Amino acid sequence: MMVARPPHLGIEVRELGKTEGGFLPDVADCQQLLEQYARFDPAVFANPYGLFARLRSEEPVCWCETLECWLITRYDDVASALRDPRFSSSRINALVNQLPYETREQVEPLRQYLAKFIGISDPPDHTRIRSLVNKAFSSRVVETMGPRIQRIVDELLDAVEPAGQMDIIQDFAYLLPVTVIAEILGLPAEDQKEFKRWSDDIVGFISSGRGLVDLAQRAQNSMMELTNYYRDIIAERRRQPREDLISKLIVAEEQEDRLTEEELLATCVTLLAGGHETTTHLIAGGMLALLRNPEQLQVLRCDRSAIVSGVEELLRYETPVQRGERVAADHIELRGRRIRKGQRVFLVVAAANRDESQFPEADRLDVRRHPNRHMAFGFGIHFCVGAILARAEGQIAIGTLLRRLREPTLAAQTLEYQQTLAIRGLKSLTINFEPRGGS
Repeated sequence: MMVARPPHLGIEVRELGKTEGGFLPDVADCQQLLEQYARFDPAVFANPYGLFARLRSEEPVCWCETLECWLITRYDDVASALRDPRFSSSRINALVNQLPYETREQVEPLRQYLAKFIGISDPPDHTRIRSLVNKAFSSRVVETMGPRIQRIVDELLDAVEPAGQMDIIQDFAYLLPVTVIAEILGLPAEDQKEFKRWSDDIVGFISSGRGLVDLAQRAQNSMMELTNYYRDIIAERRRQPREDLISKLIVAEEQEDRLTEEELLATCVTLLAGGHETTTHLIAGGMLALLRNPEQLQVLRCDRSAIVSGVEELLRYETPVQRGERVAADHIELRGRRIRKGQRVFLVVAAANRDESQFPEADRLDVRRHPNRHMAFGFGIHFCVGAILARAEGQIAIGTLLRRLREPTLAAQTLEYQQTLAIRGLKSLTINFEPRGGS
């Protein structure tokens, strides 16, 4: 089934294979539409691909007054910027500086920890820390985890299958990756509810794109609780090391010039907070896309070998992490626009992944698409450290869902998205199905 290209304003938006959300506002000015998107206007925010098409065509490098940042939307420009050191990843100061002065002082501990996050740092610190973490997510290591991932998937489906209904996010798509990353780190499974609260607060502030006081304060509280939690775990591992990632990072921390104690804590926080977001929304957004494109769902059911290319296409089509944020380390000229040193820049990978110059019929879901050089995991030195794991989880999870759940249908057509411009994530996704035993 062919899906229409993103239309101009005032024309019905067709997305994910069917109409969802009616009409975009009939606004002639692309900037006005962008401002509505930045303020989470439901008509624009829930379905941003029409806006992204307008930006690529009319203002591929544009300034958003509400967000106080530049947006870059064309594939070649985003790919180039992701590898350009003039677009610095050390961006937390730019976000914190949007807060009122008194709040900035209050959340100084938060700023210091976030500045040490792998994804919010530049070389040489980024290079040193990442070299340690890469070993835990190599192809060889992830391959050995496949059977365990499959068992977790089957156990989660066993728990919900008799009811004939499930919330894919709450019952499955969140629990799978958080269980896996907790086991990799060596954290108790019974603490998962706390993990989610802490992670949601920290990621919510980082991905908000704005210096909002309430988000900053919640993030600070959760960061302090999570680091205190880790201090206890780390102290225990120093006494009794295990075969988990925290124990291995402690060895690195004890080797001079490899990892400081504060970097150890920040890295552990990063891995927990960022170790499930992409996979959760890949599974949920991917299943929604397939339910709304039943012919593509059937392809994956009939040809199990297509799940590899299918997951890559779902990552492109409904990119979970919609944009990367950078700060200009120098004055930069791009397509006739002058980005000044210190200004924030959003590299909108979700827009780049729908660029017709790179992806023919970019708004059509094609689970056998090849080639498919999407940027869902970024490019360059900040390519997602957990990409191999996220792909494995996505392939096993979605493949098993399609095999085990017979006649899945959406329980509701009206869906609500999380109000963040960085993450394309549903708040819930309830489906009905006829139970089917076995895997």
